[in-house]
Amino acid sequence: MLVIETKALGRSFGALNAVKHLDLQVKQGEIFGFLGPNGAGKTTTIKMLCGLLAPSSGTGMVCGHDIATARDAIKRSTGYMAQSFSLYPDLTSEENFRFFAGVYGIYGKACEARMDQLFARVEINNKRRTQAGQLSGGLKQRLALACALVHTPKLVFLDEPTAGVDPSQRQKLWDLLYDLCEEGTSLFVTTHYLDEAERCHNVGFMLGGELIARGTPQELRKQLDGRIVALKVTKAIEAMRALRKLPNVQDVTIYGYELRVFFAEPTAVASVEAQLRAAAESVGSTVSQIHSMEPTLEDLFMSYARHAVEL
Repeated sequence: MLVIETKALGRSFGALNAVKHLDLQVKQGEIFGFLGPNGAGKTTTIKMLCGLLAPSSGTGMVCGHDIATARDAIKRSTGYMAQSFSLYPDLTSEENFRFFAGVYGIYGKACEARMDQLFARVEINNKRRTQAGQLSGGLKQRLALACALVHTPKLVFLDEPTAGVDPSQRQKLWDLLYDLCEEGTSLFVTTHYLDEAERCHNVGFMLGGELIARGTPQELRKQLDGRIVALKVTKAIEAMRALRKLPNVQDVTIYGYELRVFFAEPTAVASVEAQLRAAAESVGSTVSQIHSMEPTLEDLFMSYARHAVEL
């Protein structure tokens, strides 16, 4: 069963086509990662799916409701957790929760029972009477998640849910997201942490308003199989500049003393080792190791970003 399905969905702002012919499917009970650089169309897409922005073209269904004609039903079926802390900083955790519960018509004992359940789950029971603005970044996000879940939505949109959160708190939040997913809640997550995208069941890459790739992280990484060679070098900056000048090299990135060389086509290390070594050594760099590398989603993301610049 699909919780999101769009066909040729688009949104224009004057001459700007922010989202173009978007065909997207998200299954019930999965974590879908929505990736792309700033300005790629991610936020515009989410606003349309949440019923906050009318599409200019195409169609879309969210939790069985038409995004053009059933916006209120979509709002009742979905939750939203914003990138920036969107709760009221001068209100306590309890007061924030009661406010959002009231928006969905949940009051009295039902509200208190739901608060007890969710505050225990996100581990903020001891912060009930603390002003939201006084919470740490991780606790703010957990409170925001509790408020987004107050009405037991089928689908939750999370926009950069771990931005500004330390690694230990990020792990706790992702543990919560997996628990929700196993219980049947679908999650639509945007993130700039590419290691987090690896945790998603499926991911989609937006670029220039278009969905240019979709699949499991494993499927997408295969696009770069055999195209990355790593070199451990001295004088890494000089070597990087020299290697970028080679005609068959798309780009070179630097990670400490290691360089990652991206080729346009799958390339055997043995066939390019001498060429790479010679280019690095021509600028006084010493190469101590050359080997192939398994691609990551970050590598793929950078590959797409390079393509956008070339266009």
